Amino acid sequence: MKALSQRRRHPLAAVALLLLGLLVTGGLYAAVSGANEAQAASTAYTADDEDQGEKLFIANCATCHGMDASGSANGPSLIGVGAASVDFQVGTGRMPMAMQGPQAQQKPVQFTEEQTSQLAAYVASLGAGPAVPDAEIVDAAGGNAAEGGELFRVNCAMCHNAAGAGGALTQGKFAPSLEGVSEKHIYEAMVTGPQNMPVFNDANVSPEDKQSIIAFLKNIEANGSPGGAELGSLGPVSEGLFIWTAGLGLVIAFTIWLTSRSS
Repeated sequence: MKALSQRRRHPLAAVALLLLGLLVTGGLYAAVSGANEAQAASTAYTADDEDQGEKLFIANCATCHGMDASGSANGPSLIGVGAASVDFQVGTGRMPMAMQGPQAQQKPVQFTEEQTSQLAAYVASLGAGPAVPDAEIVDAAGGNAAEGGELFRVNCAMCHNAAGAGGALTQGKFAPSLEGVSEKHIYEAMVTGPQNMPVFNDANVSPEDKQSIIAFLKNIEANGSPGGAELGSLGPVSEGLFIWTAGLGLVIAFTIWLTSRSS
């Protein structure tokens, strides 16, 4: 017993316990954060989809992302980004990029839905990642718009504006307006984190909460601005500018009218 007690008090015992704790914590975190990646494995893509997707990738994407999608000086690696990332970037026209810039600009879609699905199938085969969401979970009718509004204001409004109108970021980047964006692409953006956007995986924001955020965005999109002209939905900034400009214009007009009357 004395020898066992001495071993427990060995100077390296604390280091060993710390390493063990880090290993256990890291393993648990990996298991929880990998929930989204596990979804990708259940996506039903055929071998033909992957083959056709690889051909499309080599012809249209390999210049920047590398022949094996491992990345290059002109584009990041796509291994492990998942089918959802491809479906969002290609499905919104951001990829392939027309030119290098601070961020990928939305433009007319270059591929059909079938080709986009094939590209997603190929990239998904390279490594586990978020899958394209089911239609049921992105249906705005199934969400709670009131709860979604609270979640949006806490997690998204600092970049996208409280009304989802978008806003400026640093170094020429910007958070785009969310008006007119499809439910599927909103969900995919949350789970993949395009551009400067953080990733909201299921451990941070559950699928049901994401659905509620979608419901909130579609609700304000359908109802418009009940208070009158939106003025870009920028709040007191645009309202103050309008009042200042209109007020100053009225003062100048009134001054001109007075001087014309006195003469």
